[in-house]
Amino acid sequence: MTGWTADRIPDQRGRVAVVTGANSGLGLATATELARRGAHVVLAVRNTAAGAEAARRIAGNVEVRELDLASLESVREFATKLEVDHPVVDLLINNAGVELLGPRRTTADGFELHLGTNALGHFALTGLLLDNLSAARGARVVNLSSITHKNAHLDFDDLQFVRDYRGTTAYGRSKLASTVFGVELDRRLRAAGSSIVSALAHPGLTRTNLTPRAWEHRGRVGKVLATAGLLVTQRVEQGVLPQLRAATDPEVRGGDFFGPAGWGETRGRVTEAKLSSDAADPEVGKKLWAAAEELTGVRSI
Repeated sequence: MTGWTADRIPDQRGRVAVVTGANSGLGLATATELARRGAHVVLAVRNTAAGAEAARRIAGNVEVRELDLASLESVREFATKLEVDHPVVDLLINNAGVELLGPRRTTADGFELHLGTNALGHFALTGLLLDNLSAARGARVVNLSSITHKNAHLDFDDLQFVRDYRGTTAYGRSKLASTVFGVELDRRLRAAGSSIVSALAHPGLTRTNLTPRAWEHRGRVGKVLATAGLLVTQRVEQGVLPQLRAATDPEVRGGDFFGPAGWGETRGRVTEAKLSSDAADPEVGKKLWAAAEELTGVRSI
């Protein structure tokens, strides 16, 4: 398999990178590669014990900080403390996510859990860290999308998915919201004349810790489905490359979107990915941004 690899990541010495969900899966792989290239990496994790274990596995300059994206209070506390120790942030990789196919659940603020964690938590975090990012030279924000965004549609009359809840659909909508956010952030940064780059990536079908968890509620059937998933997914070391390229390739421009080149963008070498029509629609971007500002109380750009 040829194409862009982690060996092409430039020297990251002197740069500060914040990676959410960095204690396992794609987040851990991202943090590991950035630290290997010399970056100071902040492992922003909900479970600090798991974060400490991850830090021990990474050879490089890392620190662990608590961040629960399902709590706006936690997001604000994280941003406030980070401002003191790291007033300049070069990379923000919005990697963390949840995928639960059981009953509807909510965040500490009453948001539907997928939307609240995967999209609104990252929206608030990014807004609160824009000053840190603006203080850097050539800062980047990378939002993690998913191929599931392509079949999703946002219902602005029921954004919290109160009616007719389905876990798979809720997850897809949350990843569409994350994607729309990344694209709309690019539009707003350009309009403001900011040097910050907003890029996007998705891992195709990659084996992470989310894969078996997503089917836990299905019992024995879930275990069979999770096992079957191993046959069609790629390893984390390959799935992480799109977001690493979005974060580090010097040629990346605002709005660039990377994913696997294989059939249906499910696996394979890194290439430019395709946005769904909803994700690329400026009107959808404006509506989601307004809704996110109202829900989170974070107004930044």
